[in-house]
Amino acid sequence: MTANPSAELLDNLLTVAGRATGTREEVRVWSMSGVERVTFLDGATAIFKYAKRPFDKEDQALRLARTLGVPVPRIHASAVLDGWLGMLMDDLGPTAREADDLDGVAAAVVLHGARTAPALPVLHEERLRTLPARALEHLGRLRKAERWQDTDDVEDALDRIAQAAETRSAGATTAPFGWVHSEFHPTSLHIGKQGWRLLDFARAFTGPGLLDLASWHGTIEPAHPASLRVLLERYVTAGGTPEALARRGGLNAEGWALGWHRMWAVEWFMEQSVRWINDPATDPAYTKAVRRHLTDVLDLLEI
Repeated sequence: MTANPSAELLDNLLTVAGRATGTREEVRVWSMSGVERVTFLDGATAIFKYAKRPFDKEDQALRLARTLGVPVPRIHASAVLDGWLGMLMDDLGPTAREADDLDGVAAAVVLHGARTAPALPVLHEERLRTLPARALEHLGRLRKAERWQDTDDVEDALDRIAQAAETRSAGATTAPFGWVHSEFHPTSLHIGKQGWRLLDFARAFTGPGLLDLASWHGTIEPAHPASLRVLLERYVTAGGTPEALARRGGLNAEGWALGWHRMWAVEWFMEQSVRWINDPATDPAYTKAVRRHLTDVLDLLEI
């Protein structure tokens, strides 16, 4: 597989868009994706975004969202080459200001109110409760590769969560259930002169909308259920379904949402570690994040 075919991808996209070669300027580049600004000879600009599997379906999600009335950047052209997706999109320009909580709930109400898209993967109750078991499978593969050896505590925590998962996953399809952005943070909401646009749909799926609201304040700081409760109440006030405040799985909405969001993140971190990144050098950082999140899951889901 080509290490990073971004130059060839961009050439293909420019051909489709009927544009001559432009000047590339890095905006944000990561090992699995990158965002660049392309400036053409006439001074016009566009955003070039590229990403490798499993982020190679974002163009489909963005087009679906736009069709369903969600404000997202317009895609001029997209193409896939050697497992990498490339997209040429509108350049939204500089942000007018950072997104705040009220912006976040307003965007969430619009996204969660959009019609469900059959093309998206689904995270329903049954799938939700398999997350700890899937994480245990990832752990088994890591150990077979003689990695993550000193992680009996991780295995024990996942076993405990798996035993409680059937009870605690109840209510997963309680409204709001539909579009989930899954990378729903203030940095994914662009507020400019033309209003707001929601970015970064690479991992969008159909599932419990509360997971978006649980992710808004990030996972670097400790979980703060009281802050999420305030956000949920603002969401309802902004037009979100009142069922967002309903208890589920024997827990209040905020504890359920934060706990399952962190369990979802744990399974993703472990899959990244064994499948997508698959670099033993990253193991210390991943095991640290997984341990921290699992401590939160046990506390939040009251296991």
